[in-house]
Amino acid sequence: MISVEILIPLFFLTALLYSMAGFGGGSTYLALLVLFSVSYQVIPSTALICNIIVVSGGCYYYIKNKQFSLNLVLPFLITSIPLAFVGGSIPLNKSIFMVLLGLSLLIASFRMFITEKQAANTDKISKKKVWSIGLISGAILGLLSGLTGIGGGIYLAPTLYFLGWGKPRTIAASASFFILANSIAGLSGQLLKNSFLLDWNLITPLAFSVFLGGQVGSRLSSQKLNLNFIKKLTASLILFVSVRILYQTLF
Repeated sequence: MISVEILIPLFFLTALLYSMAGFGGGSTYLALLVLFSVSYQVIPSTALICNIIVVSGGCYYYIKNKQFSLNLVLPFLITSIPLAFVGGSIPLNKSIFMVLLGLSLLIASFRMFITEKQAANTDKISKKKVWSIGLISGAILGLLSGLTGIGGGIYLAPTLYFLGWGKPRTIAASASFFILANSIAGLSGQLLKNSFLLDWNLITPLAFSVFLGGQVGSRLSSQKLNLNFIKKLTASLILFVSVRILYQTLF
């Protein structure tokens, strides 16, 4: 039996913290849903809906404050949106889904241990190379988003830092919009595959909690708060869950 009462505050806190950095929290939602033994069939759609709710508020504030640049994220969106839809529509058995999810979370946890300064690149990269990287990366992240329910922003941000393409706030805005677009496309694919794979008894309270958390986090995003410890703690949780998933599925 799923203890929704325990998940509610955890999802609220996740949405609050991730929205402050321009992310939706998909990787942690996925980790928590697996940790509390939610059916693998409803995990992607639940995480994607929570992503959409959280980053919608973030996108609104970024666009309102003129911090969002479509040109920055466009190369990634061109391939990620259609492939997120395709990924969401592909039926997966439990073993394949859990392996993909475990690997996605494993990579996400390693990414969270990397700071923005470590990811940054001071060398100027040509627009042609940026577009090449963007189209390929967007395709991979979009497909992964649709298949597993992860938004992809947690991978996009360090890529943009590495490319040296934008200031921190602009990159956060780009990641937020990227998550929103891919989550909508991925969810559409999931619903096309099977519209009955939505557990509203689970989704409704979690959606409300991430809405509140996302609204608070978006308003606090301008504050200079040191979230490094919390980031590392969250990364450790995701790492633990990813290793557990892969061990239980493969062995």
